[in-house]
Amino acid sequence: MPDTVRGVIAREKDAPVETVDIVIPDPGPHDVVVRVDACGVCHTDLHYREGGINDEFPFLLGHEAAGVVETVGSAVTHVAVGDSVVLNWRAVCGECRACKRGKPQNCFDTHNASQPMTLVDGTPLSPALGIGAFADKTLVHEKQCTVIDSDTDPAVAGLLGCGVMAGIGAAVNTGAVGRDDTVAVIGCGGVGDAAIAGARLAGARTIIAIDRDPRKLEWAKDFGATATVDASTEDVVERVKELTGGFGADVVIDAVGRPETYKQAFYARDLAGTVVLVGVPTPDMTLEMPLIDFFSHGGSLKSSWYGDCLPERDFPTLLDLYRQGRLPLERFVTERIALDEVEQAFAAMGEGNVLRSVVVR
Repeated sequence: MPDTVRGVIAREKDAPVETVDIVIPDPGPHDVVVRVDACGVCHTDLHYREGGINDEFPFLLGHEAAGVVETVGSAVTHVAVGDSVVLNWRAVCGECRACKRGKPQNCFDTHNASQPMTLVDGTPLSPALGIGAFADKTLVHEKQCTVIDSDTDPAVAGLLGCGVMAGIGAAVNTGAVGRDDTVAVIGCGGVGDAAIAGARLAGARTIIAIDRDPRKLEWAKDFGATATVDASTEDVVERVKELTGGFGADVVIDAVGRPETYKQAFYARDLAGTVVLVGVPTPDMTLEMPLIDFFSHGGSLKSSWYGDCLPERDFPTLLDLYRQGRLPLERFVTERIALDEVEQAFAAMGEGNVLRSVVVR
């Protein structure tokens, strides 16, 4: 039978979020109902609330989640009732042109639940990134679930569902940071600090953290930054070059996603270096630069969707590194909050007071 639970929705553009009753339908053949034990408050959720993703209101927010499978559809084989899982928004289809070319990390037709969750009056909800996990329960496709050990802290594990995976993957998968590389990361929030942690795991020699907030620069050191640049007082490009022997960094990761930070990333890299854009721009942003500079600098300009990850491959690996003490995932969890405190968490995010607020049961 359908289940009525609490959920956090964005009803219209820029309006404060609301905690309301929502209806979870019975799962279709390949759907599962997951009890949500923890869900991180990601900047992408704020983008949804502000209308920066699309205008398909009302949205059921939340997507960076971990929980336990409660109910499964008739044809589900990927998970079982009682499994502890991390939810993901790249449930690869295996059939699209990217998958058939051996690049499932670029899957263009990822799986989602077969039917919408709704408000009590029947209004369909648009789940953030196909998940919608600021709720007591959510409905997803079975392939959106990655099984993890049941004793893993869900507040920590859930962060792999988006921000931490996006940042680590931007460094390791998209940027292909290697041993002895020099790396610069612009923006030291959750994604940027994850990119720093990823660069450290990959063996980078120099890791430069760049931000306008001194508190965030201090946090970045905990994740492996070897040098910091205060963008509010220093010339980012010149300072990065000073810290890399006058050349620029081998890999520069823009975890902000604004035209001005992208330009900094472009000019702060070494000749033939790599720029990785993992911060999410809004649809109105544009970039104007001399075309000759793209030609003369060479190298690679890449966008990183979800850190170019494969959840079934990468989530267990990162959790193993966490258990080994090599990846401090717990440091990303700044505070644990209740479901009805999401709006306050957005405010804390805007003030730069947190890496991650995490909604917990």
